Amino acid sequence: MIEQHAPAPPRRPLPLPWAAPARLPVPPRTGRFLVLACAFVCAACGLVYELELVALASYLTGDSVTQASVVLSVMVFAMGVGSLAAKRLRRHAAAGFGAIEAVLALVGGCSAMALYAAFAWTGAWGGLWASGPSCLLVVFSLTIGLLIGAEVPLLMELIQRIRRQDPGGAVADLFAADYVGALVGGLAFPFLLLPLLGQLTGALITGTVNVVAGGALVLGLFRGDLSRRARRLLLAADVAVLGVLASAAVLVGDFETAARHAVYGDDVRVALRTGSQELVLTGGTHGRPLALFLDGRLRAGGRDERRYHEALVHPAMNGPHARVLVLGGGDGLAAREVLRHPGVRRLDVVEPDAAVLRLARHDPALSALGGHVYDDPRVHARTEDAFRRLRGAPRAAYDVVICDLPDPGITASTKLYAQEFYGLARRVLAPGGRLVVHVGPVAARPRVFWTVDATIRAAGLRTAAYRVAGRDPGSTAGPDRSTGPSGPPRDWGFVLAARTAPRLGLDPGAPRPRTLTPARLAADARAAARTRVGGLRPSTLVHPRYAH
Repeated sequence: MIEQHAPAPPRRPLPLPWAAPARLPVPPRTGRFLVLACAFVCAACGLVYELELVALASYLTGDSVTQASVVLSVMVFAMGVGSLAAKRLRRHAAAGFGAIEAVLALVGGCSAMALYAAFAWTGAWGGLWASGPSCLLVVFSLTIGLLIGAEVPLLMELIQRIRRQDPGGAVADLFAADYVGALVGGLAFPFLLLPLLGQLTGALITGTVNVVAGGALVLGLFRGDLSRRARRLLLAADVAVLGVLASAAVLVGDFETAARHAVYGDDVRVALRTGSQELVLTGGTHGRPLALFLDGRLRAGGRDERRYHEALVHPAMNGPHARVLVLGGGDGLAAREVLRHPGVRRLDVVEPDAAVLRLARHDPALSALGGHVYDDPRVHARTEDAFRRLRGAPRAAYDVVICDLPDPGITASTKLYAQEFYGLARRVLAPGGRLVVHVGPVAARPRVFWTVDATIRAAGLRTAAYRVAGRDPGSTAGPDRSTGPSGPPRDWGFVLAARTAPRLGLDPGAPRPRTLTPARLAADARAAARTRVGGLRPSTLVHPRYAH
């Protein structure tokens, strides 16, 4: 007879020596809620730090795709490393979590000021920012990612300390709080923090919330897990971090002023952050030269301003020009050159940033530089996206379309250099109409320049390319915001296009430009032709091909 034995019950794992139930001042259910609430707040703060790094780096360098890719990939990698490293802190989960939140609040809260300081005092157009993302950006992304990655394992340990439960359920609860917090942080940054507080103050406030949440959880709920010395050290660290963040918040106005003067000089008259860019106006009074900067790049002013705008406008006006559309150019300087030509009956200016139009209308110095074009009844200005404007314009509505836009190396403007965009421009051109496009520097980025040329030709237009060299190597009078390692670009490239082969020349019935002659224009076309890069494919909305 075979003796049967009942199966042995499954052996429960022995509790870890440091995993005894925590001594809490509140009921376990309330304690779990507080831990999940802290996870929610910390996740929101962590995502704000990520978005703040992406946004500030994009504002300073102009290439949002590259900056977002670098920041997010480095941070996700660092979060994995941080999660592994946090295993060593499980024995002291409460103290470790409190220390991590204090360091994260300090680093994340001050990261925007540190990046902006590096941008201002190391050179706005070269040096640290010349070759894409800076080492400092990578260091902040790596450090913040490491600290964020260590949060979840420690919070998991703390929540299990309150009451042991099925690991799957604990993970689900914690990740739910984490993901919902990330949603709140992701929405709060563009809709609340950025418009109301700005980059610098918003990051400092986020750091304050972060350190208060982490310190309150550890010192309030898990104080029994800490020795008296550990409690004092953590409290002192949290108070010190709050003091640093508060001092920085008080001084942020003076810091911004000093940094702005380091970038633009001591003659700043107007400085504001619009929804899409930073706008700064310097000079224009007491005989000082006027300069308009958009995101740190000289957009109008300088000794070569007229050279750029004459090269942009006058070759395109050689032919019928009763109806003209200027895309971009809200400063009024391209419109000034258009109105020098007799026969212009209507000029539409489409500027995506309403603040630029307001400045051009109401600032005395900028309005005078633009010849007070907005007082002319033929000029009709509106705030609208250039792509949307072309889609809504009637067929054959314009004789001339002038694209005075940021160069295609800037991610936000890539769609304005796509084949689809030029197809829309071709549709609104009247028979015999011309399109002119500012492309950016030719010598520094010939591949980008000739990709634009290939894209325009793919849209069914014939092209004539030319470049104009600037005399002043210290300024960038066109809307270029990207630079090469040698500093600002010293030439501007243009492509003139029409349904038939365009004739590159000047209108004999218009006043002669001050800086451009037919002979000079022919030489500029030959200089551009010498840089030609063949075999390039057109750029489209779904397959952009512009790269530095």
